[in-house]
Amino acid sequence: MKKMKITVVKGFTAEEVFDGEVPDHFPETFKSPCPTHPVGQEFVMENLNCPEGFCNWAYADIQKDLVRLWIGGPTGKERNPNYYSCTDGMRPVVFKVELLEE
Repeated sequence: MKKMKITVVKGFTAEEVFDGEVPDHFPETFKSPCPTHPVGQEFVMENLNCPEGFCNWAYADIQKDLVRLWIGGPTGKERNPNYYSCTDGMRPVVFKVELLEE
């Protein structure tokens, strides 16, 4: 059975994204990384459904890349692991995605 593992490798703060010049209208909570996905968190996928506990918005952002990897497209085994990020412009999260051996 085919499997993929998603590991959170980095969560950025708004201060990192904006090089210390965070817009005044950003809430105080944006000074910390996204609370949904702490560094080191792992998900193992046995199908292409959004894993339980995974941010639905982040999954929508990387879903096309996961499908391409799953079907063996140009980012398949020859480039394993792969790195993708969500498109949150205020505190993005970077994911390492590995196609596991069958």
